[in-house]
Amino acid sequence: MRILGIDPGYGRTGYGVVDLIGNRLKPVEYGCVETKPNTPIPDRLVEIYGAIREIIQRHQPDAMAVEQIFFAKSVTTALDVAQARGVVLLAAREAGLAVAEYTPMQVKQSVVGYGKAEKKQIQEMVRMLLGLAKIPKPDDAADGLAIAITHAHTAPLQSLAERKLKP
Repeated sequence: MRILGIDPGYGRTGYGVVDLIGNRLKPVEYGCVETKPNTPIPDRLVEIYGAIREIIQRHQPDAMAVEQIFFAKSVTTALDVAQARGVVLLAAREAGLAVAEYTPMQVKQSVVGYGKAEKKQIQEMVRMLLGLAKIPKPDDAADGLAIAITHAHTAPLQSLAERKLKP
């Protein structure tokens, strides 16, 4: 299973692509879609949307995992991040991808085993779980990978539960 993890933002949208092969994780690509400050939000959204569509086309993931918005410094920031998240979800739906959404606490719990883990702990576990020499940079890219890892840990259990519920 190939998973695209997304940490949405209007300044930086982090992403990480991982392959789940059996019970092993293999990093494929990670990075950030960065938009320029002082660019109108509609233009930033078009840029994010186009970049995510291109990543989907290039990697052909089986699923996308996106972080839910938890809090923001201001209502305006929350609205702008929500709009960025919206264009990410649109790109996924257009491509026919299944989308899973995870809270920051779920990501921390899945990657570190502790729902109140600090950012450095998450980054180090991402590095270790993916066998990387260094912690992925920038932080948003590491977050995208952490979200993909969360889905890799969660999806097989969800699938098993769904099969058990069917008569």
